[in-house]
Amino acid sequence: MLGILAGLKQEARLIRRFLPDAPLALSHATPEGARQGVERLLRAGVTELLSFGCAGSLSPEAPPGTVIVADHVHHENRNIPCDPALSQMFGSAFARRGGILHSDALVEFASEKARYFTETHCLAVDMESGVVAQSGLPFAVLRVVCDDATQDLPPAVKTSVKEGAVYIPGLIGSLVRHPLQIGGLIRLGKEAALAQRAMASFLQANPPQT
Repeated sequence: MLGILAGLKQEARLIRRFLPDAPLALSHATPEGARQGVERLLRAGVTELLSFGCAGSLSPEAPPGTVIVADHVHHENRNIPCDPALSQMFGSAFARRGGILHSDALVEFASEKARYFTETHCLAVDMESGVVAQSGLPFAVLRVVCDDATQDLPPAVKTSVKEGAVYIPGLIGSLVRHPLQIGGLIRLGKEAALAQRAMASFLQANPPQT
């Protein structure tokens, strides 16, 4: 039985359209949430796992909208291979292949992204895949790039998500403190919308063969 770990409610709604019966847990984009989510899935009796959702680009050659079916997850200085058969079920033949870096902290700055790319050669970074990879179960990673590797994230990204959804008070507070980020937020919103459309199109063209 497949279990799914995603970061945000919007991501969960998308994958639910294609895997309505699979147990699903949210990390709420926190390390502890990811660990608790995997624990809940294991207690539910899942035998394989999917890490699903958005990822931050590390490579200039992985622009927003790039769909990645990872071949490994880089976590705690080692590469943990994804399950080839499970990856194939999620369209690995039709997606970008490469590594996903796990990070317990948000990677905010273009300089950080460039450094991590140089160090690990991973295409993108997320906050769930390392926990999935350490579960001991066969796993796959299906992610879509939601930002540009050459751009810093706006400060509001750190405060505008709560319990897996947009947190308006946090967003407004950040805008008051950093009004010049409005352009960056508009750009990021467009990139996130592009990513959502790209993943939906990918899943429609390559429905999960579970």
